[in-house]
Amino acid sequence: NAALGIERDGITAIALQKQGRGMFGIKQAATVNLPAGLVTPSFLDQNISSRPEFGACLEEAVTNAGLLSQKRWSVALPSNTARTAILTLEAQPAAKAEAEEILDWKAEQSFGAPAAELRMSKQAISPDRDGKARYFATAIKLSVIDEYESVFEAFGWKAGLVLPRAVSEANWLLSSKLPGDSMLISGQNDGFTALLLRGTEPSVVRSVTCEQNEIDDEIYRLLMFYNDRFGCETGGGTLERLLIIGRDLVPAKIKDIAAEALGRATQILRPDDVGLYLPDNRFSFDEIAAPAALAAMG
Repeated sequence: NAALGIERDGITAIALQKQGRGMFGIKQAATVNLPAGLVTPSFLDQNISSRPEFGACLEEAVTNAGLLSQKRWSVALPSNTARTAILTLEAQPAAKAEAEEILDWKAEQSFGAPAAELRMSKQAISPDRDGKARYFATAIKLSVIDEYESVFEAFGWKAGLVLPRAVSEANWLLSSKLPGDSMLISGQNDGFTALLLRGTEPSVVRSVTCEQNEIDDEIYRLLMFYNDRFGCETGGGTLERLLIIGRDLVPAKIKDIAAEALGRATQILRPDDVGLYLPDNRFSFDEIAAPAALAAMG
């Protein structure tokens, strides 16, 4: 029930406690700012400029949170450190080994790095409309994950679950049993990642790189794509809820954009709507949403 959230500009350490049925509250938490340039999130390149300095900031965060004795962690890394995609098999392979080879090849095409250099997770999801098998895949380069894990190991910690920020945040939507579709829009320093969930399954993943002043237009285009692709489907295709996470994203503005793109109102989810009780302004949901989602899973 303890997790770390690592971003370009800060580290958050958090532990949760049950707060009534289906709700979690913050038991212990602290955030420490990082010096500029210490962490530069990247899928292909070095992320941490000084491991000793990063380790010192990490120790400060867990100490301030009262979690220094914690040895087992889940970790949310910056979204830019990993790449996520939905891989589709054009035909059903004859054997499991053949399926793995095809998935590795597709992953290389999607992620831009050899499969042997990646740590990948692949989860089977519902077939597409033509019945083709699909997998929700996330990849991080072994050299990048080693940067972070070597620091964790120096503290004697075991990081049992390591996920990129947007995939971590999406866990707040996975427990919903409400009808209709949900979408996470997760801001990052160079754009945003959007994850559409149909029920409790990811269905569409989009990572959009753009300038800050282009985000509103890109979100409008994304929602128009959703409406054109899914809006007329039977048995689904109604986007009911948006979870907006990111300091530079304005939920009220995105609600207006969604109404214009979809022709109807959507619900903008608050922390208590997804199961996190924040009684005051000491903690920002934008900062703690990713590690808190992983802690809730624990």
